[in-house]
This record gives sequence, structure tokens and C-alpha cells, in this order.
Amino acid sequence: MTTFHSKSLLVMLFVSCVFSGAQAQQNSMQFTSAANAKVAKASALKSKWDGPTSGPQILKDKKIIFIAHDMSDAGTYGVFNGMKEAAVGTGWQVLPLDCRGQCNQGAGVVKQALDMKPQGIVLAGVDAASQAKGLTAAADAKVPVVGWHASFKAGAVPGLFTNITTDPKDAAQIAALFGAAEASNKAGIVVFTDTSTPYMATKSGAIVEVLRQCEACRILSTEDLPLVDARKKFPSVIEGLVKRHGSKWTHIIAVNDVYFDMLDKPEIEQLIAGNKLRGISAGDGSPTAFKRIRKSDIQIGTVPEPLLLHGWQLVDELNRAMSKVAPSGYHTPLHLVTLQNITYDGGPKDVFDPSSDFRAKYLSYWGK
Repeated sequence: MTTFHSKSLLVMLFVSCVFSGAQAQQNSMQFTSAANAKVAKASALKSKWDGPTSGPQILKDKKIIFIAHDMSDAGTYGVFNGMKEAAVGTGWQVLPLDCRGQCNQGAGVVKQALDMKPQGIVLAGVDAASQAKGLTAAADAKVPVVGWHASFKAGAVPGLFTNITTDPKDAAQIAALFGAAEASNKAGIVVFTDTSTPYMATKSGAIVEVLRQCEACRILSTEDLPLVDARKKFPSVIEGLVKRHGSKWTHIIAVNDVYFDMLDKPEIEQLIAGNKLRGISAGDGSPTAFKRIRKSDIQIGTVPEPLLLHGWQLVDELNRAMSKVAPSGYHTPLHLVTLQNITYDGGPKDVFDPSSDFRAKYLSYWGK
């Protein structure tokens, strides 16, 4: 597969775009300072715990239904494993209900979970707005529901006790800025997205918004490939992109690492061999993404979620809900993984696992 050398973050000095949402063009010095500060902050070690330090003692013997948009997604599966890890010794059953990408096609999945008589429900990657009737039924049954990527908004969401997520616009901005930074000359960029979920649609919208403000960047196309059927369509899409754009296609920015997973196929490698592609993902930090970044093999970075930590937080938030205590209000800070920092915060194990000792912090007040 095509390889390349990662550049220093100082390449930001040459990028002439402004932050998403900015109302006025910054001069070069202002932008350079702001861009380097934002990327450096996202890339910094995550060794200090900034989450909750008190809360209710963990309740015992609870059944939790984990409704997954798609368990084949590395992010969703990682969060599920984090919950299983956190629940050891509590007597909690964490049972998956996999929609295989079809959760948002109807409103019955929450009611299906309620038929299993749980004490709590997780919506993982499932749009809460699409489940309004089911969430009303859960409220009537006094079964708390906590979301993970159930909305682009963190915290209070209608029908949810709380929603755990990083800000998709912030993640998109870091991905776009770092991707654009790789292009000190003209870059031809293809954006891969899945607009079937509001969270990913928000990401790709923000990516495009940032790239449009980058003088060195040309958006060749935005490819809307829902993850549920992307693998089937991917070869023909890649073939079409190569035919249309040839060597002008130099970069990929994707909303999820899974699009880079699909590039790791011999038939796809042959199609893109002449492009020397470089790319970055705005989530979620899969094990295969870490491997590619370490090898400098097409993917140069990812904006990962702390999936295991989010699993522990889901247990904590559900426990607070069942204990009639307010949500913690904790939002994990944004992180960027590159070749320069991949040896820290869980990187050697191909996962973003902050070195903040969060497990001990939760256990200290759970009392299990």
C-alpha cells in the first residue's frame, strides 16, 4: 500500500484557512497561533482526570439493554466492551440489541428493549429523535435511557437522561485542519460520510465548512456512503473517483475510520496505487486506524473517542439515573492521534485509553 512521511504540526504555518464558524478572515499570524494551539491541545497527553469525583454507590444486579445502531462499528463495539468492563462485579447484565444499521427506520426498537424488562437502556449511535414514541414509553415505565452519540448535542436531550458524545463539529474541525495542514500545495480532497445519522452528518457538514475556507484545498466530492451498505458500493465508488479525478485526488477526510478499513483491500489498493493518498478520520479511533497511523500507511491521524472511558461513564450515568441523582455533566476533551503521540494514552494497545486513571476514580465512589 502507498506510504508517506508524516509532517510536523508546524506545517500549520502554511495553511491559509480559518476556523469553522469564524465570521472574519484572520491574518496569517492570528490563524497560525490559533491553529497550532488547537491542534497542540488536542494532541496533548490525557493524564489528568477532569471528570466526576463523587457520586452514588453502584447499585447491584441490574439488566441494561444496549441498543446499537450497528455492532460491527468499532466505536459502538468499543463502548459496549467498556460497559462490560465497568460492570464486572456489579451483577449487571449488559445485553446487546443490534439494529444492524436499521434502528432509525422505525420507532419500535426501544419498545422491543422494554419488553425485555430492563432497569436501564442505552441508545448507542441511534438517533434519539427517531425514537420519540419509544422514549415516551420508557419514561412512562420509569426506565432511564442514556445515549451515546444519540444526538450531536451532549448532555440533556429530550427523552434521554443524558447523552455522551464529543462535539462532532469540534472533531470535524480538528480532522479538517490537520488534513488541510498536510497539503502545503494544492490538495484534492474527497469527504466520506454517512448522513443516515445526524451525528455523522453534522461532522461532514463541519468538515466541508472548514475546507471551503482553505485556499490550498479543493473539495472534489462528498461521498455519502451509509456504513450499513458501504462495503458493497465502495469498490465502484473508488473506481469512479480515480477515473474522474486521477492524480488530482490526493486526500481523504472521513467521518469514521471504517472508510479507511475498506481501503485495506487488494483490489482497492490497486485502484489508488498512483494517488499517494493521505487521510484523516474524524472518529472513532479503531484498532486498525492505530495500526495504519503507526505505519504511516494512507491514514495519518484520527480523532478518537475514549471508548472504554465512555463505557464506564455510561454505567455511571445509568447508576445516577437509577439512584435519582442528577447527571454528572462530564464531557471528555477532544483528542487527536498522530504518529507523534501514538505511543501514549493506550496507543501501544491500538486504542485511545486516557492515562488519567479514570477507572480508579469511578471505583472510589462506586464502592464495589
